[in-house]
Amino acid sequence: MGHTGEASFIPAAIVKPTSDLKPTHSAPSIPADSRGQGHYMLQEIQQQPEVIHTCLTTYLGESAACFLPPVLMALRDRLPVPLQEIHIIASGTSRHAGLVAQFWFEQLAGIPTRIRSGSAFLEAPFPLTPHTLTIGVTQSGETADTLQALALDQQRRAGRSPELQACLVGITNHANSSLAQQVDVLLPTLAGLEVGVAATKTFTSQLVVFYLVALMLAEQRLERDRFTPALTALQQLPTQVQQVLQQAPAIQSLATQWRDASHCILLGRGINRAIALEGALKLKETTYLHAEGYAAGEFMHGPIALLDERVPVIAIAPAGKTQAALLTNVQKAKSHGAPVIGIVTRDNANATERLFDTQIVLPAIDEILSPLLTVIPLQLLAYYIAVLRGLNVDRPRNITKTLV
Repeated sequence: MGHTGEASFIPAAIVKPTSDLKPTHSAPSIPADSRGQGHYMLQEIQQQPEVIHTCLTTYLGESAACFLPPVLMALRDRLPVPLQEIHIIASGTSRHAGLVAQFWFEQLAGIPTRIRSGSAFLEAPFPLTPHTLTIGVTQSGETADTLQALALDQQRRAGRSPELQACLVGITNHANSSLAQQVDVLLPTLAGLEVGVAATKTFTSQLVVFYLVALMLAEQRLERDRFTPALTALQQLPTQVQQVLQQAPAIQSLATQWRDASHCILLGRGINRAIALEGALKLKETTYLHAEGYAAGEFMHGPIALLDERVPVIAIAPAGKTQAALLTNVQKAKSHGAPVIGIVTRDNANATERLFDTQIVLPAIDEILSPLLTVIPLQLLAYYIAVLRGLNVDRPRNITKTLV
């Protein structure tokens, strides 16, 4: 385990005691009504700029002047040496956060990363690998299959040679949870109580924590002068998310247009493939609309047969290296009669205006960080369609959520 081969924990002076990790927001007391005023889900979507700011300032400090804050330095000191592989175990929305993190870990830090849902891991565990960092992610810290999978991994490694003893890290919104008791190192997301069943602010705060870990892991691989721009970009996120939230009227109008749709396709490439999956999940669990997220290139190999004029396609198309290929996929979808909706960034909006029937324009952002912005319109779209359909936005049918 780490440098010592023994289990270790981040000191209480570095990761604050649970009593100091207070939610940034208390649960609102006003009831939801048919017009959408007071729904917890909407309030929690709107809290994301403050939640991201709280997470960043807690981990980095107000100035973010140094790259590695004490909490991440402590984690680094406990990592296996050399770190050869990362395993992520998570379910649902947390798994989608893990897919984004997989991209960061591999593309920024150059570390091979596997991800598996808790239930799938129980049936088919990863092969035992040496010098491994295992990360368990759960919003509540009580997700049963994720906890069981982590316990199974610990059991399989018990009594093995030191190089097969994984460093076990937990990412959760609840510092007193079962997950916190199970792991060696806890990284809290500090999102505050999330009452709505559909995870929104806890997803973006998981992404922030994952990105900080990715930068820590990339420290020796990248030139140090690249970290100052990375930290500056992080500090801009709360303002940029607030700017995305100001697009709510346009997204509400889009929801009105497609409130009666039966099917929807979401396309993304590269890091935003995970956001296509997350956006589809939000639509399914809140609106009961049949929505599917695809890697845009793979969508061309069969699923494109689903398209006609009744099936809207939402393309996540921020400026970046994946944009040209994605736009080619969108043109193909449009040629089959499908309405196409673009989530684009300001620096490419003029170039894509003629292609998309509707555009949601986000602030310009490096593609590597774009998931933190591109997911927001999809959260809002799911919310507004659910409200227009008269559904229970905060308590979708057949789904439960642990509140602690």
